Amino acid sequence: MNLPKNNSSFLTSVTDRRAFINALTKAVGASVLLTSPFVSQAENSNYPQQSYTVKQIIDLFLKEIPEAPFDKTVDTLKSGSADTKVTGIITTMFATIEVIRKAIDLKANFIIAHEPTFYSHQDDTDWLQKDEVYQYKANLLKQHNIAVWRNHDYLHTHKPDGVMAGLIAALGWQKYVQPETQARFVLPATSFKDLVAHVKSKLNIQMVRYMGEPTQSCRKVLLLPGASGAKRHIAEIEKEKPDVVLVGEAQEWETVEYVRDAQAKGDKLSLVLLGHAVSEEPGAEWMASWLKAKVPGLKVTHVASRNPLSFM
Repeated sequence: MNLPKNNSSFLTSVTDRRAFINALTKAVGASVLLTSPFVSQAENSNYPQQSYTVKQIIDLFLKEIPEAPFDKTVDTLKSGSADTKVTGIITTMFATIEVIRKAIDLKANFIIAHEPTFYSHQDDTDWLQKDEVYQYKANLLKQHNIAVWRNHDYLHTHKPDGVMAGLIAALGWQKYVQPETQARFVLPATSFKDLVAHVKSKLNIQMVRYMGEPTQSCRKVLLLPGASGAKRHIAEIEKEKPDVVLVGEAQEWETVEYVRDAQAKGDKLSLVLLGHAVSEEPGAEWMASWLKAKVPGLKVTHVASRNPLSFM
């Protein structure tokens, strides 16, 4: 693995992007055209336009999920109707107002998001009825007849996990993943600094928060995107004994404090907080490529919601 020595640039090169496209293609068994780090097309013009409803597209994915549909799941429609005829699909991490506006521009009326639309895990909106931000967003979706479906539980249950498959492809780590898990990797020995630079470059991350020594030699990596929580973080660290753990986000008073104590104990353990959105965004790109293979002729576009936080 060639890890970059210079971490000043956070945009992937054309070569890196092509490598990711090829890897993602293999992960889903279909070709896909991704045209930029932030907006990517997955459309097959060789097929005539076909008619699909929101429900039909959801059902296509659920056919690949063991024991679906689940009795309890957050993967429900957040707006719109299941009977709506789909004019185009957007895949994304978060159905932000910016993403909704992009869908309107593209004349796409079905957004498949990985995370909540209305600011809580269950997308409960009873407490938001008088909130002006919620009202604006809900009315924008209603005005343009846009359906939003969350694909979280099902995407993670898919074999392989769609988020991990997309993320591993984006990082170029397919040959380093260990048997029986998508979370543990054994890399060629590299410094912690160069490992972080590699991850930032591949995932288009401007800056990360971390705990560790830049010169530490790293081979064993634990990759836990999103917000899987301290109990899983700590259990996996104890089980795998990694040199470094990469997580999407973590409670500062939980996993972060555990790593601080581990380091004080003498463990050579480093931690990187990637950011929730960017750590799972490749899963939404994976979903776009999956859709292209299943709904030929229907325009599918990935729009990255990106990390909204900046650094001063």
